[in-house]
Formats: sequence, C-alpha cells, structure tokens
Amino acid sequence: MPEKLIRDPVHDVIAFRVDRHEDALLFRLIHADEFQRLRRVRQLGMASLAYPGADHSRYSHSIGVMETARKMLDRLGDHYPIDPAERIACLAAALLHDLGHGPFSHVFERVSGVDHEAVTGRVILDESGSIHRLLSGHDADLPHRVARLLRHDSPPWSYIDDVLSSQLDADRLDYLLRDNLMTGSGYGGYDLPWLLQAMTIDQTSRRLAIQWKGVSAVEAYLQARYHMYRNVYFHKVVRSAEGMVKLALQRARRLAVQGRLRWPPREHPVTRTLLGLTLSNREFTDLDDIAVMHCFKEWSGSDDPTLAKLCGGLLYRRLFKCIDLSRRDPPDAAKVVADAWQAIEHAGGDPSYEMFFDEVADTPYKTYAPDTGDAGSEILVIDDAPGGRRLVEFASVSPAAAALNRQLVYRRLHVSPEFRHVVPPAC
Repeated sequence: MPEKLIRDPVHDVIAFRVDRHEDALLFRLIHADEFQRLRRVRQLGMASLAYPGADHSRYSHSIGVMETARKMLDRLGDHYPIDPAERIACLAAALLHDLGHGPFSHVFERVSGVDHEAVTGRVILDESGSIHRLLSGHDADLPHRVARLLRHDSPPWSYIDDVLSSQLDADRLDYLLRDNLMTGSGYGGYDLPWLLQAMTIDQTSRRLAIQWKGVSAVEAYLQARYHMYRNVYFHKVVRSAEGMVKLALQRARRLAVQGRLRWPPREHPVTRTLLGLTLSNREFTDLDDIAVMHCFKEWSGSDDPTLAKLCGGLLYRRLFKCIDLSRRDPPDAAKVVADAWQAIEHAGGDPSYEMFFDEVADTPYKTYAPDTGDAGSEILVIDDAPGGRRLVEFASVSPAAAALNRQLVYRRLHVSPEFRHVVPPAC
C-alpha cells in the first residue's frame, strides 16, 4: 500500500498512508509553498551562536507537532470516540500553527509589530493560496475550522484545545525534545512515551487529563521546560544576539523611513515590513531568514556606521557583553542602566545603539487561579483516591508544583565591546 516516510531525529519514522484521506491531505499540506517556506525560518533564531547545532527549522518542528498531536489523539481515541472531522481539523492546525512566523523566531515580529498568529490565520484563509485550496478541497469549511481552532475562540474548552494550546500541548511536547536534541544541552529530555500512555479524556468535561501513573512524567516534563528556559532560551549569548538583531532592524527601519536605506529596494518584503506595509501572502512567502541575513550582509558595508557595526557583529559573532543584574532589585538595576547610559554618552557613543537592557521571565507551570479567568490552561489529573474518582488540578497532587510555579527572571545589561570598559562595574 502507498506510504510516504519522513525520518525525523525526534520521532524517528513519521509515516503517511496516502491512500487514506487524512494522511493524503497532511502530506500535501507539507508540500505547499507556504509550508515549505518554514524550511528557511530557524526555530531558535540566533541560538546557534551559543549552541552551534541549533540550526533546525520551524519546518521540522511543525511536522513534529503534527506527529505529536497524532500520537496524542491516537491515545485519547482509546478512551473516547473522536469525531473524524474534529481530528483532521486538529491535525491540520497542529501542522500549520507556525505558518505566520517571521524571520529569526520572535525578534522580527517585535520590531515589525506583525502578529504571527494573525498572519497564520490570514494565510490559511487566503483563497488564492495553496493551503486554502488543499483544505477546502477536503472540506469546504475546513479552512475556517482550522483558523478558529488556532484562534481558540470556540468555547467551551475541550481536549482538542488542550492538544493545540495548553501547558501540555503538542507544540511544547515537541519543541522541548527537539531543541534539547539539536542544542545538545541535555536539559530538555523527558519521557514522552510514558506521558502519552498516561493521557486520557475526562468524560464529563471532555478535557485532556493525566492518569495518576503519569504525574511523575508531567513533573519531569515541566522540570525540563524550566531547565531549557534557564539554559537555552534565556542564555546570555542568545539574548545578546537577539537584542542586536532588534537594534539592527530598528536602525534599518529608521533609515528606511528617512529614505536613507540604500538596499533593499522599497518593494522588497523586508523593506515593506520595516515600513509597516502589509505584505501579500505571496510576498510573505519570500520573507525568511535568508532574506534578512542577506540584508545583514549588505548592511555590514553600509555608509551608516551604526547599522554596519551591528550587522558586522552579528555576521562575525562580535556580540555585546553581558552584565548580569538578576540578583539586584529593579530600582538598583535601573540605576546601573542609567549610569551605563551616561557613561557611554560621556564617552561619545550613542547609548541607544551601544547598549540595551533585557528583562525576560517565564513560569514553568502556572497554577490555575479561578479569579484570573484563565480556564483551560491548567493540567488536569484523574485522582482515583479511596474516596472516589475526581478530576483535580496538577498543583493539588504534585509537591513539585509550588517550585515550578515560581517565575524565572533574568535582568541583564548588554553593552557593545567598544564601550564595555567605560561602564562602571555592576557590583
């Protein structure tokens, strides 16, 4: 029987039985131009400057999310009848969830103001695009169903939403293992097969839940998430490089607005995005890491010394130096930043481009609080206690939850190598 195989470093063999409508659609979606673009968008932005192996793409991650979602639905289907239309919509949404991501992970988005989730929806609903044609060819309403799932605007919350967007969703389950493997960090491993084995559906609420035997696997997964943020996503080199990308793009945007950016031309997708112009979906397909990196190469020879220095630093790993202020309280950290600004200014530099303050935070597990209105985010556990079976929140049964609910915060001042010596010591 016809079968297409993808060999993946995380999931090993990902198989598509193309004689089945579901698999045939997913395999065709992978080959659409809009999806193939993700080969040219790195999953971890500038992380390869700290971890040389971290050059994997959002393409491989998106296929991994689809495969993880498929494994989750296969397991949940052992406990609950899953409607085939719900299943294909969920798998298509898992595969296509990153279509709208711009270059260099979230950095380009923060500079341009473009919302990747909104762009994803626009690409899916564009009737002239391959994605829409393939989805609507399967079911006329499927593009709208997929877009609604990704917007999460169809209450009540169900196991489909849990698979796609929760603290135990297919996205996180894949990227932790994938990023851990590709960086070689050793911090993000956890037992996915056992975690899948412990998944079920609560019949009353139609929510994804973990059986009691899986509590330890959830704890290991959340601890892996903590360590990956601490050691990879928030690594000082990664944050320094991403901050420099942001400064370079801000400088280029300023020059473009003033008509002083000599390259690329105004009709180029990078220039149009910097100017705040809306790209057609065809133009967006050409907006990727390669396009922006080409700009950095051109700009490294710019007649604007600020832009040239930033881009040269990114190309040849001449990164800003880090001063860790995490152990200082916010007012004290603010004083160090203010002193550094004055020192650089006094030395003849422009602090706007010679330094930046970076404060970044994440909470490994956010315990559900009813007054926040954040229903649907919690991890649910089925507790078969002697008093009777009940559905409880993870924090009520795991002693690790209290520690995991603490926010991980880094405060850092990053200063260009040329001006690091003029900045007063931070301690």
